[in-house]
Amino acid sequence: MKWFPYNKGGSFRKWSGNYEYVVDWENDGLEIKNDVIRKYPYLNGNVGFVLKLTNPYFQKCLTWTATSSSYFGIRYSPLGFMFDMKGSSCFCKENVLFPLLGFLASNVTAGLLKAINPTIEFQNGNLKDLPISPKFKDNNFLIKVEVVVKRLINNSKHDWDSFETSWESTEFPILQFKKKTVVESYQVYRDECRKMTEQMKQLEEENNRIFIEAYGLNDELTPDVPIEEITLFANPKFRYRGVLTDDELEVRFKADTMKEFFSYAVGCVMGRYSLDKSCLIYAHNGNEGFDPTQYKIFPADDDGIIPITDHEWFDDDAACRFFRFIETAWDKKGLDANLDFIAEAVGRKGSESSREAIRRYFVNDFYKDHCQTYKKRPIYWLFTSGKEKAFQALVYLHRYNEGALSRMRTEYVLPLQTKINRHIEHLEKDKDSAVSTSAANKIQKEISSLLKQKDELIKFDERLRHCADMKIKLDLDDGVKVNYAKFGELLADVKKIAWVKEEKDESAD
Repeated sequence: MKWFPYNKGGSFRKWSGNYEYVVDWENDGLEIKNDVIRKYPYLNGNVGFVLKLTNPYFQKCLTWTATSSSYFGIRYSPLGFMFDMKGSSCFCKENVLFPLLGFLASNVTAGLLKAINPTIEFQNGNLKDLPISPKFKDNNFLIKVEVVVKRLINNSKHDWDSFETSWESTEFPILQFKKKTVVESYQVYRDECRKMTEQMKQLEEENNRIFIEAYGLNDELTPDVPIEEITLFANPKFRYRGVLTDDELEVRFKADTMKEFFSYAVGCVMGRYSLDKSCLIYAHNGNEGFDPTQYKIFPADDDGIIPITDHEWFDDDAACRFFRFIETAWDKKGLDANLDFIAEAVGRKGSESSREAIRRYFVNDFYKDHCQTYKKRPIYWLFTSGKEKAFQALVYLHRYNEGALSRMRTEYVLPLQTKINRHIEHLEKDKDSAVSTSAANKIQKEISSLLKQKDELIKFDERLRHCADMKIKLDLDDGVKVNYAKFGELLADVKKIAWVKEEKDESAD
């Protein structure tokens, strides 16, 4: 095994989650240890001076973010994780692990930590200074706390796994609660979110109550937990902390849920997910071992290349595939109503139809949202002709192979040049027969736009052909940044995502 999960702190979250990083620890970390030896020759091979406390690696523990401007967010870390100083860890006997988590996540500890260390740093020494109640020697007490804490962990993990960036993500939530229409499915999901949030609030307050009584602080503390501190993605008041009204929170939550649904649908189109099974289906390398029989309800794309254009040049572009996905997942008769709900959620403009709004979302916003979701490490890469967006296409990096660019060129780019030329000719005829000056001007405006796209597409084709002839290979172990840079300006946002030497902005890391 090469890659191991790695606790590295993260944003404020309690009980479970923040599983986002992996580290190469193959052969007991041989490559990392060799890097240490090369970087610090004066250590004479004493890697332990840099790689400290490796013995506890992979054990069950409690972990938290060492630096936090908000609250002390401590979580359970199961077997198999490594850690660093930013993802501080606490190890103890297994029979007190969950009760200790309950104590450290309680408002009793929150108050004690403010007195012991009123800074934004939470160090191991601060936890050692906390007084431990004699109740920790009472087995019945430990069992009582453990029951509550395990429910909190399970609920928090379920919430974490409801998002596709989780390593154990499953079926998209509104499909789990699927009803006759998308709007009904969303409403059921939203109700479940409210129930989950309220249940977590009750459990956290029960946990607080237990420790307030154990420490005899009934006159000093109440068990109440503000809804804003229930650390679930399903809780808009935590997720969007700020000054939004309840109505504004609902609008934003619905919009984000639909944007996440776009991403899941694209995953089904690409073959990453399937409507047949509620799990990750394909995330290997080079399209090797891809099995089309895993996608019987909704077939995955043949090659993991999905064009995105502002005009329906191809019947298998992202928007068209999305429409077919919706009519497959729900009743085909309700397609228009379902698309209306989705389009409204993501911001339909003026007189736009729902299909136009969805197509515009794919052209202008999908990739920005995708890069934000994956923190500038996208799994679907956007090849783009440039500013005019004459041609764009998403490529699933796990299905990319050396022939992908040649296929993109022959299946889409070259045919698109022909389609644009024919459409310009057709518009020229329409302009000549236009019944008014305003109608002719409108047609001319479209022709001018297409001529710009035509020129851009010709230049893009030259760059694409050059890269296709190079038969570029990917090594997924090198990571997104290194591999993304191999395609240069063919890809969108290359300077923000790739490891470009002249780009020194640390925000790209």
